[in-house]
Amino acid sequence: MTDLPRPHVTGFYHGPTHSIAYLVADPATRRAAIIDPVLDFDANSGRVSTAFADYMMNTAIARGLTIDWILDTHPHADHFSAAAHLKEKLGAPTAIGEKVVEVQKLWQVIYNLPPYSTDYWDRLFADGDSFKIGSLDVNVMLHPGHTLASITYVVGDAAFIHDTLFEPDAGTARADFPGGSADRLYDSIQSILSLPDHTRLFTGHDYRPGGRIARWQASVAEQKQNMHLQKAPDRTSFVAMREARDRTLPLPKLMLAALQVNLRGGRLPEPEDNGRSYLKIPLDSF
Repeated sequence: MTDLPRPHVTGFYHGPTHSIAYLVADPATRRAAIIDPVLDFDANSGRVSTAFADYMMNTAIARGLTIDWILDTHPHADHFSAAAHLKEKLGAPTAIGEKVVEVQKLWQVIYNLPPYSTDYWDRLFADGDSFKIGSLDVNVMLHPGHTLASITYVVGDAAFIHDTLFEPDAGTARADFPGGSADRLYDSIQSILSLPDHTRLFTGHDYRPGGRIARWQASVAEQKQNMHLQKAPDRTSFVAMREARDRTLPLPKLMLAALQVNLRGGRLPEPEDNGRSYLKIPLDSF
């Protein structure tokens, strides 16, 4: 077995959205990245807060870490990204997968908005791109299915696989959002499972099946026993299972609000002439 660098990974569980954001650090250089940070949003009041993201940032500062990157794995449908807020505070560049442009085009039509910009991020990653967190190499893998733009960041023996797989007892991600595909999701899962068996896979959500304690890490070997892959081990049965299951699922309660923010790199809509920002909700679209 080839020894791979082992980054230090801290997961931060966001209870209201069941999301996990990550602080990934190079022990040798004390350089780090923040992955999938969450901006707090209360749908009932319309109140936005940076408390969760600030807690992550302050944890990094307290540990003496320097943030090299603020990374999103995809444009999230169930929470607001705090990437823009953290960039303003830390000055670190932001990044997401280049296919976000295609997702922007889909939702531009749904919201009847002017074209989005790619200037919301400092870098758009293509499949096979690489970069550094301190002395650690990071490789980017395109893993569509849950969304068109989903990517995985592989850092040494750790891979951040967003919503493609959940924990083995929780199954796999839905693939019925605009641009999603159960067939592509199957291919992406197989790609992830081709990584070395000891690779640590870090997921983007945990809905705590059965009320168990939240968790977000499993090895490739453990994920090969994922409940959905055991139930539907081949492409045909997996696609049929995933599509049938997706037809029964409600839309995420924050989706129509979150996409307007996340397709702008975590920026709220531009304030109107009264100084307030507003979210636009398309009626009868889904």
